[in-house]
Amino acid sequence: MSASARPDAIVVRAAGKLFVAGEYAVVSPGQPSVLIAVDRYLTVSLTAGVDAGSIHSPEYSRMPVRWTRGVDGLTLDREHHPYDYVIAAIEAAEQLRASRGLAPRFFDLRIDSGLDDPSGRKFGLGSSAAVTVATIAAIDAFYGLRLTLRERYELAMLATIVVAPNASGGDVAASTYGGWIGYRSPDRDLLRRARAESGVAGVLGSPAWGDAEIVRLEPPSGLDLLVGWTGHPASTERLVSGVSRGTNATSTDQTAFLTASRACVDDLWRALSHDQDAASADLALASLRRNRRLLQELGARSGVTIETDRLRILCDAAEDIGAAAKPSGAGGGDCGIVLAPAGADLAGMLRAWETNDIRHLTIGVHPPEGEHHAG
Repeated sequence: MSASARPDAIVVRAAGKLFVAGEYAVVSPGQPSVLIAVDRYLTVSLTAGVDAGSIHSPEYSRMPVRWTRGVDGLTLDREHHPYDYVIAAIEAAEQLRASRGLAPRFFDLRIDSGLDDPSGRKFGLGSSAAVTVATIAAIDAFYGLRLTLRERYELAMLATIVVAPNASGGDVAASTYGGWIGYRSPDRDLLRRARAESGVAGVLGSPAWGDAEIVRLEPPSGLDLLVGWTGHPASTERLVSGVSRGTNATSTDQTAFLTASRACVDDLWRALSHDQDAASADLALASLRRNRRLLQELGARSGVTIETDRLRILCDAAEDIGAAAKPSGAGGGDCGIVLAPAGADLAGMLRAWETNDIRHLTIGVHPPEGEHHAG
């Protein structure tokens, strides 16, 4: 994520994300996952306001949403709005600002997203996380809070779980840190209790983050990363809820799923270590293939379609050329991710995608931000 200031505005750009491995398991605190930040962006521009603040995005409506402060916190001037994550981010940042004794000010936000296609269909690149992260960063610059990357992630995470209580926050971490990351989620119930008891300032950097971990990983040596889009957007929250309803968290099958997911993602972390060797690429490919099978089994057990017909075609076409592929994120549509060894017949795979109306997204990895080890 990068920020730049002009005389009249603070402009912040946050990257989208893609899950590489560990989906569904990552919602359990301490379970490992791998994500990348991608070079598609959401931009937030902040300018000082006077009597009220506003939030505007051409993506949602022509007219801005105005906000003011009341005794019970921020209030909007209409009931139904698409800005839940933005409001939650403003509220979290404003609580931190107040705890530091800084005077309140109004500001106007403009949101422009490059995470969707021109028709507005979502690619599944984490627009909710990106807008939350960018809003936090813009307010950080506006008030001079001087937050570290870890504090930005934590503040954005606290805002996110107000709107989506079960969100793992992997997308928030990827959008904050950039590059390839390994991620373990915190206990969100514990965070909500800690915030209620100690406020936002008391939660930042506290033991309440428990198992949360964000580490830098290296791009896989000798493997090409490709992304395909099925053309069918999917709701992560709906899919995760469906899997939760269809599985028993304490069942033997679910325990086995978490154990197997941890084992294959741990292998992928090793394959993406800073001392990659000749066997690392093979380990990465094998890990990705195992994770795909685990998601197929989870979908069958829960009755939720994680790997749709088009995602199956996308992945099978990759495996046919010796690559590894799987749905990225919750599945049910959106994107599939491919790691392909040198010399693989990528042209043949892409022809198969095109025949089946699967779009190759020309996506790269957004470079890492800040310190090497994320903590």
